[in-house]
Amino acid sequence: MSIHRPKPATASGTLSRLPARIVCLTAETTETLYLLGEQDRIVGISGFTVRPPQARREKPKVSAFTSAKIDRILGLGPDLVLGFSNLQADIAAQLIRSGVPVHIFNQRSVEEILAMIAMLGAMVGATAKATALITDFETRMNHIRCSGAALARRPRIYFEEWDDPMISGIRWVSELIGIAGGDDCFPELAAAPSAKQRIIADPREVVRRAPDIVIGSWCGKKFQPERLRQRQGWSAIPAVRHGHVYEIRSPDILQPGPAAVTDGLQQLHDIIVRWSASVPGAD
Repeated sequence: MSIHRPKPATASGTLSRLPARIVCLTAETTETLYLLGEQDRIVGISGFTVRPPQARREKPKVSAFTSAKIDRILGLGPDLVLGFSNLQADIAAQLIRSGVPVHIFNQRSVEEILAMIAMLGAMVGATAKATALITDFETRMNHIRCSGAALARRPRIYFEEWDDPMISGIRWVSELIGIAGGDDCFPELAAAPSAKQRIIADPREVVRRAPDIVIGSWCGKKFQPERLRQRQGWSAIPAVRHGHVYEIRSPDILQPGPAAVTDGLQQLHDIIVRWSASVPGAD
């Protein structure tokens, strides 16, 4: 199979050294490159990619999250592979040993998500477009922050990332809850980078913290609110008693990229506004 590879730069520097064949092992870098208009550089994507929809139609799927088809990736002749966090360290190591340039992002906060977009834009020669995209995202976030701040009361929110064991929301989710006008029930766990460090060992602790809103976003599977309601003692939780149990799909909020700071944040705010309208004195 003949693989197109980018031409090396000349001594005069007239030819670009920018990566021309990029494999994205996670969804957020794929979405970012499409938003920057740089999707033609992508030659392979994660099987979990759903944003934008055309990416699944146009690009070969070469990885899951903690596993990848190494031979297929190598066959694509990438000059850059993009991944996320220590969870993809083994994949990265195999590719590095094969001589492939790899960059692993590790964004865990809203600020770091925006920094990732800026860096990725610079890596593909799209700094101006990345800056404009970030400005747009910041404008949207500020608008929602102002709207949330105008509410008479901030709801307590329990965000569940996984059900067995119960895992609370990661840092960027906790921060987005704050921007949207709510307060995370488990802020002390949010800063922990590992899901294992965010396990809630005792389900009764959620009952004790009495969230006004419960949001499920079970990564990779559909949230089942009826199972949540059947947990011992959970019928006493205000969110369960008053019907404020919701789902936000994991691709919309658990990918640390554009989706989270746009659609994910908007859904959080819409849920909070709905709660506020239903609670006397909260609007």
